[in-house]
Amino acid sequence: MSADCPLRFYDTGFEVTPEYRASLPDMQNSNVTAIPGGTVPLLQVGMSNFRLPIRLARRGNAEAIPVEASVTGTVSLDAMHKGINMSRIVRIFYEYQNEIFTPATLKKILESYLSEIGSSRAQVRVDFNYPILQKSLRSGLAGYQYYTCAYEGILENGKFRAFVHFDFVYSSACPCSAELSEHARTARNILGIPHSQRSKARVLAEIRPEQEMFIEDFQELCLKALHTETQVMVKREDEQAFAELNGAYYKFVEDAARLLFAQFNPDSRIIDFRIVCAHLESLHSHDAVSVIVKGVPGGLTHTFSDFRALVC
Repeated sequence: MSADCPLRFYDTGFEVTPEYRASLPDMQNSNVTAIPGGTVPLLQVGMSNFRLPIRLARRGNAEAIPVEASVTGTVSLDAMHKGINMSRIVRIFYEYQNEIFTPATLKKILESYLSEIGSSRAQVRVDFNYPILQKSLRSGLAGYQYYTCAYEGILENGKFRAFVHFDFVYSSACPCSAELSEHARTARNILGIPHSQRSKARVLAEIRPEQEMFIEDFQELCLKALHTETQVMVKREDEQAFAELNGAYYKFVEDAARLLFAQFNPDSRIIDFRIVCAHLESLHSHDAVSVIVKGVPGGLTHTFSDFRALVC
């Protein structure tokens, strides 16, 4: 075989020996002179959106629930190293795939990242959809409501921080529209239909890793605050009940943020939080939005701009 004319052939019988593996080029660990651009450190280098099934812990010692997870794992890279072995990010995570996951589980994965890859900082985020059985309001039916969630962990300078991302979709009936419709009925005997809209609250909470907090807890806090969660299984009596529920708990977007604050702020399991609300107005061709934070010194800020990501 000539080097000038390599064979177009896949050898199914070829076996890799230790000697052959040692001879393979390793571009990630090549000489620092091969680094293009500026010789500067990188805070995050890794793999995003690799998928695998995992099992999540449920509240009340219930059987763990399997979900499809999308994982992003990254580590820091100092200025004098060209790169990392990207596949290690995936392989290390797979070593823990049989664990029953909680936010605290991520600490063990991050410790392995730092130990095996030799970095000073590691971060991992696990995105998933979490099902909770929701009972209808009056008919006795039930169906699964799915919640967009993520567990996120950061390990830096020996300190582990755990975060939970949670989306809650609800109905927001406009108080102004409700009162104006009622005025039209009483003053002129004219039927008016108050406007309401599908809305979303996006919660980012830093939790105490040593304490247990489950997705069910986040759903419960949001439901206690807002009451008008969108429904899964609906018959006529449920639709009527939902209209009454919206009448009892109509809310502006400012109200929604403050109601959520009142539920999350006193919870001792939560170190810090940011809550973003978006009401997808049926009156306007634009949305009403609000942002609120716990107000921890040096903590999460009101900075949020991707409101279009809350369209539901």
